[in-house]
Amino acid sequence: MSVKVLLAFAAVLAVASALHAPNEYQGLFRAFIKQHNKHYHVDEFHVRFANFKANLDLVAAHNVQNKSFKLAVNQFADMQQEEFRSKFLGYKFVDRSHLRSKNVEEVNSSVAAPDAVNWVTNGAVTPVKNQGQCGSCWAFSTTGATEGAWFVAKGALVSLSEQQLVDCSSAQGNQGCNGGLMDQGFQYIITNKGICTESDYPYTGADGTCQTSCTAAATISKFTDVAVNNEDALKTANAQQPIAIAIEADQSVFQFYSSGVLDDASCGVNLDHGVLLAGYGHDSSSNKDFWLVKNSWGASWGAAGYIQIVRNVNGNWARQCGLTSDPSYPTV
Repeated sequence: MSVKVLLAFAAVLAVASALHAPNEYQGLFRAFIKQHNKHYHVDEFHVRFANFKANLDLVAAHNVQNKSFKLAVNQFADMQQEEFRSKFLGYKFVDRSHLRSKNVEEVNSSVAAPDAVNWVTNGAVTPVKNQGQCGSCWAFSTTGATEGAWFVAKGALVSLSEQQLVDCSSAQGNQGCNGGLMDQGFQYIITNKGICTESDYPYTGADGTCQTSCTAAATISKFTDVAVNNEDALKTANAQQPIAIAIEADQSVFQFYSSGVLDDASCGVNLDHGVLLAGYGHDSSSNKDFWLVKNSWGASWGAAGYIQIVRNVNGNWARQCGLTSDPSYPTV
């Protein structure tokens, strides 16, 4: 039996009985440590074990409910929420309503968006990346949208450098591993007259000194903010290309998401994480419309690095983690 199946089975048992026997928790924790190559100082082992037990029970309690999505024990299961929030997020909210109003283009309502779009299968999205313990999600959202725009315009998919944005875009207001904004990332690419490839300026997961020796592999001419909390406008924009979006990702329903369509108001609207809107569609098993979102926590998180979040929520933005609150996209 695989570790993944074992953990899922144990999660069900956690609810069926009042409490796992101590040796059950211990065995599952050992399997977790091995699967995710964890290493603990002797002083923290018992704290990590307690966190794991609590998160295992949380996942199990959710999965016996008749919800449209499932949770799973993943690489974050030994963390409390505050530690997880501090290490793996990084979108820095700034009230830019006065600026957005000048940068929003009217949606062309005469252009009918298709019922479903998947930019992953259409070839406009690079493989899932991993930001590590660096609050650089905004950089991955920026490159993802730029990679998509370049593909749509040029027909070539090029993996672009997040590290260049981390190291070099402080003049635009970004703070490297301490967070930033996608629009400020786009502004850097415009000002710098382009951005280098991932291979020419590889990711380190830490703040570094800006390097100027690589040659730009993609450029953009401008960026546009999509109207806030307008799903029709976002759908129309996303039908044209992948979109940079911000969400709240610090709640357990997102942290431990595994499959299905996330539809839960506990997800919230306090934006703290930049991701990529890679398409939209309809899930027949739950009869829910969804947005397809690419994350930057590696392919072992979620559904191979992706998550489906409910669409057409009639204004209940918390159910979709606030993803319509700050969308934008670049133009080549």
